[in-house]
Amino acid sequence: MTQRKRPSSTPHSQSGRRSGSTLSPEEEDDLSFTLPSSSQVQKGLEKLTPLQVDQKAAEVVQYFLVKDQKKIPIRRADLVKHVLKEYRNIFPEIMKRVARTFDQVFGLKLVEIDSKNHVYILINKLEGAEGAPPVSSPSNPKLGLLFVILSIIFMKGGVVRENMIWNFLKKLRVDPGKKHEEFGDVKRVVTDEFVRQRYLEYMRVPHTDPVEHEFRWGQRAAVEVSQAKILEFMGQLHDREPKSWTQQYREAHSTPSSQANTSSQR
Repeated sequence: MTQRKRPSSTPHSQSGRRSGSTLSPEEEDDLSFTLPSSSQVQKGLEKLTPLQVDQKAAEVVQYFLVKDQKKIPIRRADLVKHVLKEYRNIFPEIMKRVARTFDQVFGLKLVEIDSKNHVYILINKLEGAEGAPPVSSPSNPKLGLLFVILSIIFMKGGVVRENMIWNFLKKLRVDPGKKHEEFGDVKRVVTDEFVRQRYLEYMRVPHTDPVEHEFRWGQRAAVEVSQAKILEFMGQLHDREPKSWTQQYREAHSTPSSQANTSSQR
């Protein structure tokens, strides 16, 4: 999905970033990590046995799989600090093996969704190849809720004020002010859980009093969710042909969502 640029000074109310120039320990770790050159990787491999390298790659695979159960994006800094440790000097080789394992064994693709902050996720390679991303056919109620929200945002041009989302959900008998039997605290799920998973961005609107927020598609949604599927969903909902939404149809079929994303093997 086409992501609109936003001023870098706009605070992210739910991302946990610190104000000013203060960096978190993870950000400091990532800044201190320099990607080793091919010659450095080769020297590092010469000091290790093939079994040691394979075992470390297996540890990284396990780390990703555990985090992916909750759809938690993984920062390179955390990966280096908690898993790779003294193997950081062969980082590119480890990641190459990890990506190959996910591709050949699990049918998953390792994707770097944020090349600036080096954040990785796993996506379902087989479903993506068939044009049916996981969220388009939700297997649980939360993903169904997410798909509805992403649909609203897409149909409204990519940015939607918070109140519009809450009002629409109320029409579906999902009140953000009340505990829901399926979702629990709806507002927390939408503004915290979906944001941490990078399905949504929840931004404060500058110069608003009282403070207002807006939603956009997150980086994971841009990789996993098919805009064409959203139009099909909306067509079924309103008994209309997807092509009748001219602008959205053009956007959904102009550029594949995966084209803007690169694999982790950089």
